[in-house]
Amino acid sequence: MTTAIDIQRTENMPAQAAAPMTPMEMVGRALEMGVSADILKQMMDLRDREDAKQARKAFDAAISKAKSRMSPVVKNATGHNSKRYADFSAIARMVDPILSEYGLSYRFKTTQIDKITVTCVLSHEDGHSEETTLSAPSDTTGNKNAIQAIGSTITYLSRYSLMASLGLSASEDDDGRAAGRSDDQNRTITPEQVKTVLQLIEETESDIAQFCQMGKIDSVADMLASQFDSAVRLLNQKKAKLGQRVAS
Repeated sequence: MTTAIDIQRTENMPAQAAAPMTPMEMVGRALEMGVSADILKQMMDLRDREDAKQARKAFDAAISKAKSRMSPVVKNATGHNSKRYADFSAIARMVDPILSEYGLSYRFKTTQIDKITVTCVLSHEDGHSEETTLSAPSDTTGNKNAIQAIGSTITYLSRYSLMASLGLSASEDDDGRAAGRSDDQNRTITPEQVKTVLQLIEETESDIAQFCQMGKIDSVADMLASQFDSAVRLLNQKKAKLGQRVAS
C-alpha cells in the first residue's frame, strides 16, 4: 500500500535528465509542431555549429594534455650528410601511446602533381580534425631510383608534417658540439617557420637536399632559429630574381 511518506519521497526524487534528441528525432518533433522548412534548417545549422564548437573544445583540451606529456624526440638515425635526425619510428613510439590515451589519432593523405604533397590529418574522437600540409620534390640524392626517390620524400614529409602538427622538436646531439651553446642558441625554428622555409624553397624551385646540405642540417626542421632570418632573406632574393626573369 502506498503511504503518504512514499508519495512524499517520490515527489522529492530528482527527475532524470532527458536524453538529448538525435537529429532525426529533432526533425520529427519539429514537423509535429508545424515548424517551417526554413526554421528547421536554421535549427539544424545551429545544432551543427554547437556540435562543431564542442568538438573543437574537446580537441584543444586533448591536444593540450597530450603535449604536456611529450618531450623532444631523441635523434636516433644518421642522414646522408652524417647529420643525426629522429626517424618516423622514434616519433611514433613516443607520440602514439599518448595520443591514443586522449582520443587522438593521425593519418596521412598524399598527392603528386609537380611536387609530392603530404597532409597530416590530426583527429579527435569527438569529430574535430586539423590538417598540416607540406610539399617537396622527389629526393633523388644517393642514386635512388624513381620509386625510391618518391618514397624517401613521402617519409620525410610524413615525419615533419606530424612533428609540425604537434609542435614537436628533435633533441640536439649531446656529443659536445652543443655543449658550449646557450639554450637560445640551440633552439630550432618553429613549425610555422618550417612551413615558411619549405614554401619559399618550393616557390624558388630550389632543391631541398642541396639547401639542407648548404645549411649543414639534415632537414629544414633542424635549422637553428639564429639561421632563419638569413635563410629567408636569401630565398626571397632568389624569388625576386626569378620574378624579374619572368617579367622580362
